[in-house]
Amino acid sequence: MTLLLIGSLSSPYVRKVRIVLAEKKLDYRFQEENPWDIDSQLAQINPLGKVPALVLDGKDVLYDSRVIVEYLDTLSPVGKLIPARGRERAHVKTWEALADGVVDAGVAMRLEQTWAGRTEAQRCQAWVDRSLTKVLRGLDAMQAQAPVGQAFLTGPHLSLADIAVVTALDWLAFRFPERDWLQNRPTLAQLQARLATRPCFVETAPR
Repeated sequence: MTLLLIGSLSSPYVRKVRIVLAEKKLDYRFQEENPWDIDSQLAQINPLGKVPALVLDGKDVLYDSRVIVEYLDTLSPVGKLIPARGRERAHVKTWEALADGVVDAGVAMRLEQTWAGRTEAQRCQAWVDRSLTKVLRGLDAMQAQAPVGQAFLTGPHLSLADIAVVTALDWLAFRFPERDWLQNRPTLAQLQARLATRPCFVETAPR
């Protein structure tokens, strides 16, 4: 089976998929696509016009990063990232949902501040503040729930929870470098530092 991943090198959702592909040791081809380009053909592949999209054997298409990574985890027994069932599975998927929610709020904040489709007069600071509050609440929840003295969030091995959370942290640092997102969040800082030198995290750093 051939895998074609379509996405942006700056997207945290795409990066999450790329890291899973690397951890699962799956071969794939990457096609860079900016969904904000006026000439983008992405909507012909994903009607929502969003990345990532994964094309299987040149025909079937999966979209939404959560759907894609769940499928990828079934393709190889190497480095199982999502438990098969039960409470353990729900735990990992809840971490992913929290991390993605933080990114969603961060994206909303950034678009309100920078999207060229709006004038400065049309930008809404109240919306930026509301989105920022969601990001900060999400990070506080991560810090509160992250186990102290444990290598990874859900056990002794890397899981999708760690990938999703560190991807979110790295994206916030990339897009909002003026903020110290990890101040007073030492457990998250330790997790980010622990994964910073892992090859798949190095190779997929947002740019």
